[in-house]
Amino acid sequence: MIKSWFALVALLWPLAAMADAKHAHAIGEPGDPAKAGRTVEVLMTDEMRFVPDRISVRKGETVRFVVKNVGAIKHEFVLGRPKDLVEHAKLMQKHPDMEHDDPNGVGVEPGKTGELVWRFTKGGRIDFGCLHPGHFEAGMKGRIVFSDK
Repeated sequence: MIKSWFALVALLWPLAAMADAKHAHAIGEPGDPAKAGRTVEVLMTDEMRFVPDRISVRKGETVRFVVKNVGAIKHEFVLGRPKDLVEHAKLMQKHPDMEHDDPNGVGVEPGKTGELVWRFTKGGRIDFGCLHPGHFEAGMKGRIVFSDK
C-alpha cells in the first residue's frame, strides 16, 4: 500500500507543478531584473499581515518585489488569481511540508529577505498571499491593483 501511495504521489506531483505554472502564466510572467521599472518593498509579519497589503501596478510593468520577513516564522509571497490562491492554500493544509519552486512566489526564512521580479502582462484580479498552513486563512493576503498612472 505504501508503494502505491508513493507511486500515486510521483505520478501526480508533475501535474500539480504544471497546474502551478499555468496559474502563474494566467497573471503574467517572470520579469527580467534588468528591466524592472521600480522596486516595491513588502514586509511579512507574524501577525499574518503584509505591509503594504495593496500594491498598484500598470499592465505591462515589470516590478521587483523585495520581500522582508520581519517575523520569527517562515512566510512566503505568492502572486495569483484569488481562486488559485484559495485552492493552493487548501492544498497546503493537507500537505504542510510541500515546498514551492514556482516562478510567481518566493519563500523567506525569518529575518531574511527574498526577491521576486514579475511582469504584469495580464489584467484582471491578482492577489498575493502566504500559503503556509493557516497563514492565508488568518488574513495574510493582499491585492494588486491596476492603475493607468
